[in-house]
Amino acid sequence: MLNSPNPSGKPNSDVIRLSLNAAQLMRRTHQSYVIDFGLEERIAPVSLYEEPFQYVEHEILPIRRSRREARQREYWWLHARPSPRYREVLQKLRRYLVTPQVSKHRVFVWMDTAHLVDHVTLVVRRDDDLWMGVLHSKLHELWSLRLGTRLETRPRYTPTTCFETFPFPHPTPEQEAAIAEAARELDSLRERWLDPPEWTREEVLEFPGSIDGPWKRYVHDPDGRGIGTVRYPRIVAKDDESADQLKRRTLTNLYNQRPAWLDLAHRKLDEAVFAAYGWDPGLSDEQILEKLLALNLERAAGESNSG
Repeated sequence: MLNSPNPSGKPNSDVIRLSLNAAQLMRRTHQSYVIDFGLEERIAPVSLYEEPFQYVEHEILPIRRSRREARQREYWWLHARPSPRYREVLQKLRRYLVTPQVSKHRVFVWMDTAHLVDHVTLVVRRDDDLWMGVLHSKLHELWSLRLGTRLETRPRYTPTTCFETFPFPHPTPEQEAAIAEAARELDSLRERWLDPPEWTREEVLEFPGSIDGPWKRYVHDPDGRGIGTVRYPRIVAKDDESADQLKRRTLTNLYNQRPAWLDLAHRKLDEAVFAAYGWDPGLSDEQILEKLLALNLERAAGESNSG
């Protein structure tokens, strides 16, 4: 589909994205694609993407005809609950943070905006390393474990209780830089462990793309219509033996094993975040939660008084 032409001259990559769910994020299962017409409620524009539209008409329309919700029956080519706020993230940022809603380990990962994640993967509308560092710190993990819920034995991250109530620090520029540096180091070490260059190579996918489409970062040599060639780099195994090795390099396995280098990288990040709060890194878990709660209540009272 990515290389098939359309009567409108528009590329199908406008409505085809990489797709990722929580299991794929944590367990390194196969990457998949999704047809996504965004928020377009008019059938005429979406029908111009011929093969994607025909696929959805054949596979999705029969299912949607029996749905109770009138909107899902009427706009059968759209995702059941397309989020306008999420679409804004995809339009404005080059990357964003994601975390599985239910997971043994509270892991935050950068996601390219060419990807579309599903409803069991939570999105944070930020693209800076400071936020990645604070959210991946011990302080936020303890808070989310205490205020979240559980699915069987696995913690569930609930945005309203875990994220919206968390009292973020107010770091100085120097403290902000230290957190961001530690977050980048953690992410770099982790990515190199997941995809070591000794076992991988870069493969470039090429297909037509628009400068205002989901693959816009990778469009080269656009013409007067704003359509050029997408050159999307992806990491693949060098050979079959490497592919077998990479199957075991998953985020789940990494955090189950928690090797010394990973533990040290997290400690460095935690120390930088503690410094931003002005707290001793040697605090017990209960003391950390007490301080976070006190800060939460203090800020809530301040907002109430100002209102």
